[in-house]
Amino acid sequence: MKLGTTKYSYRSDQTVPKFSDRGPFTIMDAQCSVCARGAKWIARNDEACEFKIIPLQSKLGHALMCHYGLNPDDPLSWLYLEDGVAYGSMEAVIRVGARLGGKWRALRILRILPRQVQDALYGFVARHRYKFGGTVTICNMPDADVKERILE
Repeated sequence: MKLGTTKYSYRSDQTVPKFSDRGPFTIMDAQCSVCARGAKWIARNDEACEFKIIPLQSKLGHALMCHYGLNPDDPLSWLYLEDGVAYGSMEAVIRVGARLGGKWRALRILRILPRQVQDALYGFVARHRYKFGGTVTICNMPDADVKERILE
């Protein structure tokens, strides 16, 4: 399955558990402190309270990753689903920023970088995320704004 193409394709996939898919979703590593900071960033800046976070380690997160042809065990794997369409890598970061609005729309400047550079930058951070920030369990975070967004 190719990212950024077919809307709501996961709805017809029997391996993906049924879930309420209203709003944008991020599927991220629930054991990564860099990802946990990303979840806090989303919660703090999502004035419309529309974002949901699906832990990569959950049955739903795992199934969605596999549906889109991504390896849930690969540190480069994370998804952003908006209006039923999936995005990954730096494109996902840019789209999250655009959806949050305000100053975060400035992340669009990253699109001036060639796709190879975007992917290399994202890949470097993703591969070294535990080294940069260690581990944490996102589902056990004391941040109530993050906890209420978690969808397993």
